[in-house]
Amino acid sequence: MILEIVNYPAPVLRQSGERILEVTEEILDLADNMIETMNDAQGVGLAAQQVGHAIQMAVVDVSHDPDCISYLRVNGEDAELEDICPLVFINPEIEPRGEKETESEGCLSFPDLRSDITRKGEVIAKVETLDGEKLIIETDGLFSRAIQHEVDHLFGKLFIDRMSSARKLAIRKILKEMQQSYG
Repeated sequence: MILEIVNYPAPVLRQSGERILEVTEEILDLADNMIETMNDAQGVGLAAQQVGHAIQMAVVDVSHDPDCISYLRVNGEDAELEDICPLVFINPEIEPRGEKETESEGCLSFPDLRSDITRKGEVIAKVETLDGEKLIIETDGLFSRAIQHEVDHLFGKLFIDRMSSARKLAIRKILKEMQQSYG
């Protein structure tokens, strides 16, 4: 089922997600619906907050572009994107690494808004899967960026928070219009 994507400035987008202590049928259904919603919206990631749930769960899928990374290791072993994507993860801990890189990013909760965002180019993500498996994912490129973006959401941080002051000033009117049209 395709879910409604929550747009800025919905308060749930600023909420830090609760850790998931038990994977219930409701969580499994939500994960399936989030993947379907992300794909329908042509996104590469979606956090639970973006569909109205303040929990630590997100989905990421960049397997449509296998050249978007230069490496991927899962639990210390080389892996392919199609082996892990779509990735549904809960209760993440991340360690951004490497040099800072600036790339254009968008967000499904900010329709038609893109901006250059600076993030570390690589990430080590310690995540849990819905079947209780613990994964350590090491990667770069778009997969790293998408994981970092979605983990930000899980802790109430939005990509506009990572914009330069000049860019925030430039989009002030857009954000004000979004705030006025909310609700």
